[in-house]
Amino acid sequence: MATLAASTPGPGPDTVRRMTDPWTALVPLMIGSAILPVQIAITVLLLRLSAGRIAAVAWVAGMTVVRLAQGIVFGLVLGQAAGSGGDTGAGLIESALLLVVAILLLVMAAKHLLEQPDEDAPSPRWMALVESATPGRAFLLGVAMVGLSAKLWAFTLAAIGAIVEADLGQPAASWTYLAFVGAAESVHLAAIAMVFVMPDRSGAWLDRASRTLQRHNRTIMVALGLVFGVWFLFRALRGFGLV
Repeated sequence: MATLAASTPGPGPDTVRRMTDPWTALVPLMIGSAILPVQIAITVLLLRLSAGRIAAVAWVAGMTVVRLAQGIVFGLVLGQAAGSGGDTGAGLIESALLLVVAILLLVMAAKHLLEQPDEDAPSPRWMALVESATPGRAFLLGVAMVGLSAKLWAFTLAAIGAIVEADLGQPAASWTYLAFVGAAESVHLAAIAMVFVMPDRSGAWLDRASRTLQRHNRTIMVALGLVFGVWFLFRALRGFGLV
């Protein structure tokens, strides 16, 4: 992640703008990555298994490894592309990524509104693997979840693009990306922590949370897609100078 930014920020108001502006994109991306009901349901399911604590930790570790690898590899790629194009190039990269995210979110909202199947939802065979997951298998499932999800790829690349465009400097860019990764996995980490801290009471809470997510999954995904999709569409169009 040392490659997420190429130069140090300037002093004065420009520094303040660079430090704050990426968060207008990062916060929605963090929320969108964190509250996807399918991922949370898998975490809850793993925690309810006999070897659930270790398996759930391995599941989150798998997701984390992929996100860190994405930060290193695509931070380098987008950083070099932005450097060759200057500030204009960096802004266009971020706008293009946000446009892709906006389209994916709006399509997702439309599919759930029309009750169409979600292509990112795990198949019954996939869920059967979760129910019999060992820690090693749970790790690989975490890798597959982040590595194969188009929405999560788009969220992560848009986050990297926003950090690169902000030109924060190497240490700040790396810490900012780590904050994105931590926030994207915050719900899973909180659920795991609850099981370790309150093992007797956590089971009932996790069951209620799982049922609530399943009951309101369609509403959550429609709201997530519409609100964030429109927001990212506006930011993308503004970046292209169209609004």
